[in-house]
Amino acid sequence: MPAQASAPEAPPMASPEAQETGETPAKENHVATGAEQTRAPASPLNRSWLVRHFSLLLRRDRQAQKAGQLFSGLLALNVVFLGGAFICSMIFNNVAITLGDVWILLAALKALALLWLLYYTARTTRRPQAVLHRDPHAGPAWVRGSLVLFGSCSICLNVFRVGYSMSHIRCKSQLELVFPAIEIIFIGIQTWVLWKHSKDCVQIQTNFTRCGLMLTLATNLLLWLLAVTNDSMHHEIETELSALMETFSGNNTNTCLCLNVTACEVFQKGYLMLYPFSTEYCLICCGMLFVMWKNVGRRLTPHTGSHPGTPPFYLHGAILGPVLGLLVLVAGTCVFVLFQIQASGPAIARQYFTIYYGFHAAALPTMSLACLAGMAIHGLEERELDTLKNPTRSLDVVLLMGAALGQMGISYFSIVAIVATRPHELLNHLILAYSLLLILQHIAQNLFIIEGLHRRPLWEAAPESLAGKWEAEPPRRGSLLELGQDLRQASLAYIHSYSHLNWKRRALKEISLFLILCNITLWMMPAFGIHPEFENGLEKDFYGYRTWFTIVNFGLPLGVFYRMHSVGVLVEVYLGA
Repeated sequence: MPAQASAPEAPPMASPEAQETGETPAKENHVATGAEQTRAPASPLNRSWLVRHFSLLLRRDRQAQKAGQLFSGLLALNVVFLGGAFICSMIFNNVAITLGDVWILLAALKALALLWLLYYTARTTRRPQAVLHRDPHAGPAWVRGSLVLFGSCSICLNVFRVGYSMSHIRCKSQLELVFPAIEIIFIGIQTWVLWKHSKDCVQIQTNFTRCGLMLTLATNLLLWLLAVTNDSMHHEIETELSALMETFSGNNTNTCLCLNVTACEVFQKGYLMLYPFSTEYCLICCGMLFVMWKNVGRRLTPHTGSHPGTPPFYLHGAILGPVLGLLVLVAGTCVFVLFQIQASGPAIARQYFTIYYGFHAAALPTMSLACLAGMAIHGLEERELDTLKNPTRSLDVVLLMGAALGQMGISYFSIVAIVATRPHELLNHLILAYSLLLILQHIAQNLFIIEGLHRRPLWEAAPESLAGKWEAEPPRRGSLLELGQDLRQASLAYIHSYSHLNWKRRALKEISLFLILCNITLWMMPAFGIHPEFENGLEKDFYGYRTWFTIVNFGLPLGVFYRMHSVGVLVEVYLGA
């Protein structure tokens, strides 16, 4: 029959109950209707043209962004190679290339970087649509605080250098007064710009901004390299001290001596104490500039662009971790004071080296065991891994792994020197144990921190789950009262779930607080003048003065930076637990 023949051609109709409740038949009908629309002869041409057009624009935008990153990266690479060639030539052939030549090159780079920093602040960021987004993860408070602290110490270091040169003005060139003054201006302006604009995601003049950021980063990297390898000031101070001893003993000398001995001693002590802070400042600036470079042209979604709402720092009833950490901090402070008192004298007795290395031989294995316990608890947790793209977290991991190579490298060099010379003395046994335990502690702590950083924080997990619930069950019109009741129930459920810590969260917070205080203790000692790796004389006699000076100046600032960076990321692990 005709009616029976036309029935199969009619589109399937859902039942009235399915239309009211929006059940599966309606969805299937919608999908079938969409499939029929895509097979229509008119819309595919328009839709395919739009798709092709927008995909072409997106592809061109990505290609332009990658080309800009490649060009600015090559610019920085060439500047670093040029400056590195100058510095290496100064080290191996200081007749053809002198320290003054290196200073002139760095002064030119600082001037170019200063011009770009001033242009970026005065022109680029003030244009409309220049900074549409700000990365909430970039430039946290502890990084900017460290930037200001180490920048202030670097300015004081250059002030001491100017004062030392002024006290020897009879035998010093006036260029040695100009270069520290230029560096003071550079450090001040760069610190202000990074403090103010470290979170920017610039959308205009992207290629010029990338090149300026890479030029400034390369300049800081060359300043760090020069600080690591240049021991001329240390040699000059030691030469003057030996000349003073010869003068007091009655021998004549032609060395240029300071007229005001008290002022020169203040300048010398201040310079030697603040010298590691200059290298720390350069490393922090490189990290912040790299994050700004990655954020150029970056567009954040409303979810990632909004602040994640990090909870305030509370102890949450943690007792054991802070108590043990405070014990380590008090013991470390006592060792630090004893060592500093001895370091002010002509020589350091061997028993103080024994106390220093014995303290570390007790603290480092405790920290390693705490990290292993934290990794075991991470394995028992049910929190999901955070797989979202996060440039700041990726940089944190890279800096953590890279900075750990500093102290680990010094430890391996110490192990070789001890095993090859006098491995049977008590002090050498302690140095050997210290070196081995330090390597193991760095490895264990890195694994614990990286595992904690990639766990989704609880304050982000709950809202996302609620958002998923609202997307799965959208509210109907006129149901504001019902929506308010759902919000109240969800809030009460969240408070009931997370107001009291379970044993895994409490243990992670105890471990994090203990490691924070221990890392503060281990940061304090080398940052404020304790350098037993250079003062015990074992490795210096084995490798030679210049070689061991370069090794220590390369690894020690990285070690100080590692401890400081570990404190910052451990705070994030603590808040996310």
